[in-house]
Parts: sequence; C-alpha cells; structure tokens
Amino acid sequence: MALPIRAKCSNAMMDGQQDDKKDLTRRQSKKDRTATALAWEALRLFSKQGYEETSVEQIAEAANVSRRTLFRYFSGKGDIILAWTSEMTEALKNAIASASPDASLQDMVLLALLPVVHRITANREYAYALVQLLEHEPALRSVSLQKYEEWEEALAKALMARLPPTDMPSLAARLIARTAIATYRTAVDEWMKTEGEADLEDLLRRAFTFHPLLWMEDSPLSVG
Repeated sequence: MALPIRAKCSNAMMDGQQDDKKDLTRRQSKKDRTATALAWEALRLFSKQGYEETSVEQIAEAANVSRRTLFRYFSGKGDIILAWTSEMTEALKNAIASASPDASLQDMVLLALLPVVHRITANREYAYALVQLLEHEPALRSVSLQKYEEWEEALAKALMARLPPTDMPSLAARLIARTAIATYRTAVDEWMKTEGEADLEDLLRRAFTFHPLLWMEDSPLSVG
C-alpha cells in the first residue's frame, strides 16, 4: 500500500536529518583525530627537543597538516600543553564524580588522582620528559600552577559535600585537598629522581600510606 504524501515527506525529512547527523559526527570525529594527532606530535617533539626549541611548523609537519590548520585547533604551543593538562583535570573530576559514597575521604582522593597518573604514564617513552618539561620549563610554570589549583578546587568542592557539618566547612576541605596535591607532587618528585623508571602509581600509594604516619610520635618513619 502506498504511503500518503505527508508520510513520505516526513520519512524523507527524517532520513535527511539522520544523514546530516552522521555527516556531523564524521566531521567531528575527523576533527578530534586531527587535534589528537597534533597534540601527540607536539608532546613527542617537546619531550625530545624541548619546548622552546620546537616550532609550530615542526609540529604541523610531523602531524602532516599545514601551519594554518594547526592554528584552527590551537592558538599556539602553550595551548597544546594546556589542552593536555585539561584532559588530566577532566579525568580527575570524572573520577571524583564516580567515587563511591561509601569510600573513605583518603580513598576518594587517592582514586581521583590515579587516572591522572595513568594518563601521565600512558606513553612511557615520553612520560618523564613531558613531566619534567611541565614542572621545570619557565614558560610553562603558570600552566602547571593553574593545573594544581584546578585539581585542588575540584577536590575541595567534593570533600565539602562529604565532610560532617562544621562552622568552617571550607577549612577542612581545602586543607585535605591541598595536602593531597602536595602528596601527589612529592610522589612525582620522587618519580622524577628515578628518571621515570619507578612506578608512579606505587609511589603515590606509598605516599598516601606514609602521610598519616608522619604525625605519630612512635611512627617508624620518625625513628632515625
């Protein structure tokens, strides 16, 4: 049986809309692949040559795109580093959001930081050089500090929702958050002393285990 004219038109419109959505998805997927390729080539070159020594032209050439295309995705080299650190911040926030309400505060904070560790060490060939670059390159110092501030803010916000009521709700939350970030940075410092050979996740877990022991008068860590 033939469909009414209106039904045919409606189906045609729906098919057209679905095709448009597929085209949009394909275009976005291509953009995402290009952005990822640019970011990884930039990070690879930064880790091998240094940040200041790497030009946008070299990054574009390594990613097989034009300089003009690179600037459609990133405003410059610093923006590429910022995108990389933003991914770590999002990973931390997602881990916080998915944390079990039954988890202890220490476990919640540790589990929130582990995805960051996994992202940093995902490519062992470049991991150490990239972290060293981010932590010690003067031109990137502000990016590194901004990253830690965002992590601290995200942790403190999550902690405030879990802590018992108090007349100074932000004090305990920020103290725990700042301590957690300091613990993370200490683990990273120790990892860097080994030039990335040690297991960063293991160092972080050990640091979280050691921290509460430092305040104990009879702690084995304080016996010298």
